[in-house]
Amino acid sequence: MTTVDDVRELVREARAVTVLTGAGISTESGIPDFRGPNGVWTRDPDAEKLSDIRWYLSSREIRVKAWKARIEHPAWTAKPNAGHVALAALERAGRLHTLITQNVDGLHQLAGSSPERVVEIHGSVRDVECLSCGDRAPMEIALERVRGGEDDPPCKRCGGILKSATISFGQSLRDDDVERAQRAARECDLFMAVGTSLAVYPVAALPDVAMMHGAPLVIVNAEATPYDAQAHAVLRDPIGAILPSLVGA
Repeated sequence: MTTVDDVRELVREARAVTVLTGAGISTESGIPDFRGPNGVWTRDPDAEKLSDIRWYLSSREIRVKAWKARIEHPAWTAKPNAGHVALAALERAGRLHTLITQNVDGLHQLAGSSPERVVEIHGSVRDVECLSCGDRAPMEIALERVRGGEDDPPCKRCGGILKSATISFGQSLRDDDVERAQRAARECDLFMAVGTSLAVYPVAALPDVAMMHGAPLVIVNAEATPYDAQAHAVLRDPIGAILPSLVGA
């Protein structure tokens, strides 16, 4: 049986660690996940429509609800927790290859992770983009318009539909982000999956890529994942408590 001390030594010896984070690392900052026992979609299945591009494009009512949800998004008040800070410390130590995150909250950057080291594979709620002309701007600019009375603000450049710069169901991941993530999985000497169910593809295939290229897999997650049996180690400890210990932060 692999112990926490064994994993700590594995991390200490690694020189190119690739980390994949999911919603579980941000729940300790007060941002609920989607599919967990108390997840947003578990409690309100209709809320999933707000993250479906087909509903978003076809229903003004859905867009109005989505803008209201963006104003109330917990990311605006959430603070990075010890898990985020530990990964920033791993980068400062010169041992982080790439930090791939499925989260859209921007907390890794707020914790000190360099934007150039972070792959936001599902985009960011902190930016807004036009689905017609591609114009992009800070989300706060659009939220100010909503607070001013525009319940579904159109693009000021072309009149198109605005949306958070996140990847919704029905949208493809950005090719350059996918390539960066796959390269990081190929080139690392340790792959850590933190707070992710490893159930959403193509991101869920990254541990396979890493293991095929010789990197051990360490999973830190409260719930079981499809990779548990293949992993070098599986830790169920709270992320904010265990990560600082693992990376020596």
